[in-house]
Amino acid sequence: MTTEMELRGARVRYGPLEALHGLDLPVPAGTVTVLTGRNGAGRTTALRALAGTVRLSAGRVLWRGEDVTALPPHERARRGLCLVPDRGAVYEGLTVAENLALAGPAAPVPYPALVPLLPRTAGTLSGGERRMLAVSRALLRPARVVLVDEAALGMAPPVAARTYALLAALATETGAAVLLAEQRVPDGLPPGTLLHELRRGTRVFSGEAAEEHRPAA
Repeated sequence: MTTEMELRGARVRYGPLEALHGLDLPVPAGTVTVLTGRNGAGRTTALRALAGTVRLSAGRVLWRGEDVTALPPHERARRGLCLVPDRGAVYEGLTVAENLALAGPAAPVPYPALVPLLPRTAGTLSGGERRMLAVSRALLRPARVVLVDEAALGMAPPVAARTYALLAALATETGAAVLLAEQRVPDGLPPGTLLHELRRGTRVFSGEAAEEHRPAA
């Protein structure tokens, strides 16, 4: 299993507060990895650290063994990194079709429900529809690393299930490293899905998502 990206000894500070406490986090290629934890556990910060949108106060970010800690976010994006944040993930002033066009060449829309919405401005969509659009852009863009914060936020259960199936297929069929930040492990992910649980910026469990785990209090 090839590690595409990883945090090594990563520390991130927001003023006097440290959000990550020397976190080691591998993100292997061709695999779905789920990062879980309560709000404030450091899930979002870990994704931002990989994407370069927050600075490390200590530690390193590696891409296939190369130190890219100093590489700015746009350069990481050029290398094939795609970050889908939990908010502000679509261009609200553009239409759905224009948002999708930014992801690359024309391709089938991953969600049939978006097809009749193609002429609509993204800012007029519901929360679940915006989430479908944001994930679609990640699915349509050729990426080596896909980081998604709360992939199914605001989606109905059947649409959420489709979302996780599409992200799993992205990993297995293209070899992309897919990292999901979630409050809990989503249903329907394939065997071999990896799980890392964070608590207060520290990893307290690592293993396959199907494993029973009861971290120490």
